[in-house]
Amino acid sequence: MTAENISYELSGDTKKKPKVGLLLRIVIAIVLAVILGFFLPDWIARIFQTFNGLFSQFLGFLIPLIIVGLVTPAIGELGRGAGKWVGITALIAYVSTLFAGFLALGVCWMLLPRLLSGVNVGPLANPEDSNLAPYFSIEIPATFGVMTALVLSFCIGIGLTFIRKGTLQKAAVEFRTIIVRIIEKVIIPLLPIYIFGMFLSLTMNGQIWTVIGTFASVIVIVFVLTVVVLLVQYLIAGWAMHQNPFKMLWNMMPAYMTALGTSSSAATIPVTLECTLKNRVPGPIAGFVVPLCATIHLAGSTLKITSFAMAIMIITGQGIDLLPLIGFVFMLGVIMIAAPGVPGGAIMAAVGILQSMLGFDDVAVGLMIASYIAIDSFGTATNVTGDGAIAAIMARITKGKEFNVNTEEEGEAEAEAEANA
Repeated sequence: MTAENISYELSGDTKKKPKVGLLLRIVIAIVLAVILGFFLPDWIARIFQTFNGLFSQFLGFLIPLIIVGLVTPAIGELGRGAGKWVGITALIAYVSTLFAGFLALGVCWMLLPRLLSGVNVGPLANPEDSNLAPYFSIEIPATFGVMTALVLSFCIGIGLTFIRKGTLQKAAVEFRTIIVRIIEKVIIPLLPIYIFGMFLSLTMNGQIWTVIGTFASVIVIVFVLTVVVLLVQYLIAGWAMHQNPFKMLWNMMPAYMTALGTSSSAATIPVTLECTLKNRVPGPIAGFVVPLCATIHLAGSTLKITSFAMAIMIITGQGIDLLPLIGFVFMLGVIMIAAPGVPGGAIMAAVGILQSMLGFDDVAVGLMIASYIAIDSFGTATNVTGDGAIAAIMARITKGKEFNVNTEEEGEAEAEAEANA
């Protein structure tokens, strides 16, 4: 994996945006669902519940394939290309992601049970158990389970790091292309309809205001935690570069504001790179780390997913068990490194472990998707601003050492030349 190909060659973030962005479409869908839910006839609502049932079945079928398609080539590429520098950068990104996840876990563990005390909607209404049942349903069994997909991805991905690039590596990359295209062209465009149907059901079942109130409380917590994460990252970066950490963070504000406007890590790369250079990070290191971390460093996304997952668990009476949540954060960090660079790609990649490790049903997953996208820009801004801190830390690690970022082909050519000699 090199700085040139880390965007999966087809990231939706780099393409022309639709006239109405995903966030705006989601907001419109939620507002319309809440308004129409008070007077819309049941027979019309059942049409949307029929669609939601079919969409949920297709999504359940696709989740294991998403895991295999994204995680396998991501692991395989970490052992290639720029070699140890990619590995070190990925490790730092993973540690940063874990820090954000465990910070969210700790704070939400202490605050949310008190903040949401007495707030309980019971299990989120399943339309199939009410008068909003779909007109018909189709079962689409998954090819294999989520945990099977994870283990298979690790086995094949790690195996790919030991062999030269060949047919299997090419097949993994091409399969990833197919999966990202499905997410980009099928799943993401249909999400507003799915979320409309879900919020319509919540409104007609009388649960909507409790859910919205919970979201508002958690959004405040998430915003504060993103500030804490950035402060810690730049305290470490300031120590690494022997600079004022607050000045370094201030220098990154153009990247933060650009990400707020674009909700795209990839589109913000030029600004992030310019800001990182202002912090006196050497050009070759900034040019390598910033594009790479735009794909693999999602600390803000991890923080959001962990926080909202715990809130949904509390208000549905599921309870929060610490041990499964710890395992969830560790696995979420891996999933985030492999998440595709398309709008909503991170939460779509995380759906599998939300279901398998935390027991989320279709309605809970829909709420997670809606809440994630609702504040997507703040997570993206946190991600890209943190990329500058990782670049500064890498500058400290590589100081006085040879920083070689040869491509995979160059590395194989050098190895072959040495063998012939």
